Amino acid sequence: MKKFFLLTLVLIPKITLAHCPLCTIGAGALAVLAASLGVSTASVGVFIGAFSLALGLWLAKMIKQKYFQGQDAVVTLVVFFSTIIPIMPFIKESRSFYVSLWGGYGTVFHNTYLINLYLFGATVGALLLFISPYLSTALTRSRNERMLPYQGLVITFILIVLAGIILQITT
Repeated sequence: MKKFFLLTLVLIPKITLAHCPLCTIGAGALAVLAASLGVSTASVGVFIGAFSLALGLWLAKMIKQKYFQGQDAVVTLVVFFSTIIPIMPFIKESRSFYVSLWGGYGTVFHNTYLINLYLFGATVGALLLFISPYLSTALTRSRNERMLPYQGLVITFILIVLAGIILQITT
């Protein structure tokens, strides 16, 4: 029986609806590499944010039984925040951001804001990872439904690495 089950897994491919384990491991490896190289807090946040969202999307799709509507979104958010929040006490770098558009000081458009660089980077990383499948689909459509080898993985890594480089230079 086991041989039949393994044979069906090999011969009948299944469509994957979430980010793959390779993407998840790759994003996590980038975060570990960035931290060990001493790059900026915002850049490390990008890698950890992308890793945690990929992990959340992947684990949400592994739960076959649906107990309520929106379960995948809830599981994804719980995994995302349970990865991001425990790291926050170890990364405490913040920067001020001055906005002077109009009005008196203290209004929304004329104030100084303090930004946690780790949370900012994690948000950027999660957003980039979230939009990368849509960019991959747009690229496939523009190429007459032909995909490049490892297209989704390459687009995701390019976006995350570019964001990390930009935040390293600017923060």
